[in-house]
Amino acid sequence: MKYTAGFIGAGNMGGALLRAVAAAVGGEKVALYDLSAEKAEKAASLTGASYTDAEDIYKNSKFIFFGVKPNVIGKVLSSASSQIKRGSVIVSMAAGISVSKIAEATGSDNVIRIMPNTPASIGKGMILYTPGKGVSEADEKEFLSVMDKSGEVDKIDEKLIDAAAALSGCGPAFVYMFIEGLADGAVACGVPRDKALLYAKQTVLGAASLALTSGKHPEELKDAVCSPGGTTIEGVIALERGSFRSDAASAVIAAYEKTEKLSK
Repeated sequence: MKYTAGFIGAGNMGGALLRAVAAAVGGEKVALYDLSAEKAEKAASLTGASYTDAEDIYKNSKFIFFGVKPNVIGKVLSSASSQIKRGSVIVSMAAGISVSKIAEATGSDNVIRIMPNTPASIGKGMILYTPGKGVSEADEKEFLSVMDKSGEVDKIDEKLIDAAAALSGCGPAFVYMFIEGLADGAVACGVPRDKALLYAKQTVLGAASLALTSGKHPEELKDAVCSPGGTTIEGVIALERGSFRSDAASAVIAAYEKTEKLSK
């Protein structure tokens, strides 16, 4: 086929994956279409991908990524079904829309459902995926190759993908709020805003990297920073007083419950 990957929709999430896929396979093997010509042209110029029409993507792409909203994807898929070539793999990132619904709308079992997050644009994403029954081992292997520059890619049972995505897909927004809060605290203590933001970003990055590589439980890593009678434990107590961990868990649960509503 002319394109390894074609993207329908180049918004925040679609655009993030577009950049990662173009980095993996080369921009010349990627095409995109978006209702906003300005957005599509910008994405094309940044990645070297071809800005074309939807019909070209449906007929000439091995992997067709649908980056459209859950409330319209059914209509989009139904209109595309007669144009998608046999052998193409449909990749949907619509929250709450099951593999079976995608297959029903398109008449094809060659479906991979994914839930990515925006850090995929810099190769640091967390991408969950569930293949449909029509996806061959060879196609799944090629899909993983196409996603090679997006970050961590993990296969998960579809019954868990919505709950997991409430963490990985929505989580970056929660983390950005935490970064902003840390910086605000430092500013309140007299640190200039630009320095406070730098220190907060690097602290979160370093802590996450250590949590990934150390093999230690987060509680153990936290305790290692908390000296008896020291400053850190006072901050930890302040967070616990404000129900910090409970609030973080509640944010994930709320996102999951909203996803469940979208699926009905």
